[in-house]
Amino acid sequence: MDNFHQQTMQDVATDTPPGFVSITEAARINNVTRQAIYVAIKQKKLKAYKHSTRWTISLKDLEDYRNQKYSRLKSTFNGELLFDNNKGFFSVGQAAKMLNVPAQKIYYATRVGMLKASRKGAAWVISVEDINLYKEKYLSSTSSEALVG
Repeated sequence: MDNFHQQTMQDVATDTPPGFVSITEAARINNVTRQAIYVAIKQKKLKAYKHSTRWTISLKDLEDYRNQKYSRLKSTFNGELLFDNNKGFFSVGQAAKMLNVPAQKIYYATRVGMLKASRKGAAWVISVEDINLYKEKYLSSTSSEALVG
């Protein structure tokens, strides 16, 4: 790398005030795209400041945004957690992970009646008892149907 580019990159790196990061850095830290950071800024969910010619984000604001960011696991329905794991209620994705199967298999099982699940708003909620019942009945390595045939 020639001296000009090296110097320019150093200038850019030191242009960001302490405790602040660039849009690119913010995206890397949050493991999202730059576009996702821009959208969060546009929706006023994340504060950004202009320092000279570059937008920067305070590390504190970035942490606050991360803590406030929407998470389906924190979703509520009629004031109660949708997927309250402590009470034995799980999402399709969580059930799929527990059973080590694709989520699509869980959706199919609910649709054809092999796995009992209930709708709460737009979400499917599955009880741990129903997950275990499905596992015993349909996911055991040697089911009775296999032995008969």
